[in-house]
Amino acid sequence: MLAADPGASIAGIAAEAGVDRRTVYRRFASREDLLAAIYESRVTAIEQAIQDARLLREAPAAVALHHYIENIIAVNRTWPVDLTHMLADDAIRRRRDACYAEVDAFLRQATDKGLLRRDQPEGWAGLLLPELVRLAAHQLTHLTPGQAAELVLDTFLQGAGATQGGDPPRTAPRSA
Repeated sequence: MLAADPGASIAGIAAEAGVDRRTVYRRFASREDLLAAIYESRVTAIEQAIQDARLLREAPAAVALHHYIENIIAVNRTWPVDLTHMLADDAIRRRRDACYAEVDAFLRQATDKGLLRRDQPEGWAGLLLPELVRLAAHQLTHLTPGQAAELVLDTFLQGAGATQGGDPPRTAPRSA
């Protein structure tokens, strides 16, 4: 409900869950406490998704990337809340930033290993990947997380992946 309507009331949330609003208030003192619990659960799920993908570990980079994408698609579908609201909580923001840092380090390592192109602007892969994952999670709901991950991985690597003969040559932009 909160993904569809960030202003949803506790009464509305309780009704949708099939409980009385007093039941919700027994568990959460305020709407802000409920949101904090949701954000906590989401960031914990993200941390677990990264750990399970074995980024920066012994798994081959392409395999780890597929696992990461599949896991994050599942997280996005399970916890479809507006991430910008998560940033208001310093502890949650720090944990989320640590997750981003780990994924960025993995993408740099994947670039160094030749899985991703070196001729892209610094950080481009790290900006592109979450957008593709978000699109797949929310627009391709008819696909399983694994199927959606295959599509994202193929799109990501074909657009950002190194070619058979190495990186394509850099060309200067044409003058108008």
